[in-house]
Amino acid sequence: MRRTRSDTSHADGLVHAYADLILRLSYTYLASTHDAEDICQNVLIKLLKREAPFESAEHERAWVIRATANACKDVLRSGWRRTTVELEAAPEPTAPEPPDSPVLEAVMGLPEAYRAALYLHYYEGYTAREIAAMTESTEDAVAARLSRGRKKLRATLEGADDGQGL
Repeated sequence: MRRTRSDTSHADGLVHAYADLILRLSYTYLASTHDAEDICQNVLIKLLKREAPFESAEHERAWVIRATANACKDVLRSGWRRTTVELEAAPEPTAPEPPDSPVLEAVMGLPEAYRAALYLHYYEGYTAREIAAMTESTEDAVAARLSRGRKKLRATLEGADDGQGL
């Protein structure tokens, strides 16, 4: 469908007439500029798509106010809104301090497959069966990674003890 100049001027007129009202009303309900902007866009689109004529300008304005209030109430009732917080309200995540441990440093120097298996088993306390489920591999594969990882770790730590370095 091709837009005509009158369609564009009609849409511009509706935005000019109602955008500020919708934004202010939405903000009073939601206390969020971004949510208010979303509501404004949705209500204006509904208004543009509406085919039934309004009885008067007051009827159109009342419809816009009611549609805005209902859209805001829908957002407030949504499960997503009840289970989320503003990004600014979320606590800042902190990275754990790396322990000063030559064993952990040696574990972190291993190839990823061995490192993950050893870390999950010895530091987090998971069994081979649990690690297999988490990594989507077999229990035998995890057991092999643990065994090979221990051998590599032993060789690395014995080499460090001899003064040969890593």
